[in-house]
Amino acid sequence: MKIFYSLVTAFQTYSRIPMPPVAWKLENRRYALCFFPLVGAVIGAVLLLWKRVAACLGVGAFLDGTVSALIPLAVTGGIHMDGFCDTADARASWADREKKLSIMKDPHVGSFAVVFLVAYLLLQAALMGEIGNGRAARVVAASFVLSRALSGLAAVFFKNAREGGMLHENTEPARKKTTAAVLVLTAVAASAVMLRCGPVLGAAAMAGAGLCFLHYRIVAYREFGGTTGDIAGWFLQRCELSMLVCAAAAEKIAVWAAGAGGLRI
Repeated sequence: MKIFYSLVTAFQTYSRIPMPPVAWKLENRRYALCFFPLVGAVIGAVLLLWKRVAACLGVGAFLDGTVSALIPLAVTGGIHMDGFCDTADARASWADREKKLSIMKDPHVGSFAVVFLVAYLLLQAALMGEIGNGRAARVVAASFVLSRALSGLAAVFFKNAREGGMLHENTEPARKKTTAAVLVLTAVAASAVMLRCGPVLGAAAMAGAGLCFLHYRIVAYREFGGTTGDIAGWFLQRCELSMLVCAAAAEKIAVWAAGAGGLRI
């Protein structure tokens, strides 16, 4: 039952999917991060379902992309986007480390957060409308799993910038060796699916995720002294957008190359 409680806790924490009530106890959170990528699997499945419906109904690219961009927000309730906005505000302040951490704790939304949020959603919607219902859509669907596996691994291994907070509460009781092993296997499986859906597209998306993860490590330690729940959300959103950008760009380039020289995507 502890595994089931950890599963429910993961979905209660990282999604708005209705779940049976489970007490917020230490033992119920030990393996919660192991199931974090399953939230991404739900997002990916809903995205592919919508892409199929949009293709059958002949929905235009604008509506297709807009709904596709809203699906992750609807499933998660915006928990990671909240961290993205808070971190964007903190980094844009160019303040010292302590001031940045205090900005992230401020419940008010700053102007930079609004700017970055609007830019993010516009780019995400536009790209989602471009990828259609083909291989790129399947690569992007799997990317929601990979981003969460990488985010979970960072939560386990990266230093916390401060005591307390949701990230600390979820990582402190975690069985770290078991959690890390599960997340590594999940990341490998998600990567394999992405490559199976399209070797060029999958490799491009994985490269984007890898670079984004490296940048996450550098920024978190250099600017904040470690990671927090907000910075983890900032990384997850950027990682997903990076994989979307890479997959969409690779699809356009590969289609052109296929017509010119026969490159298979």
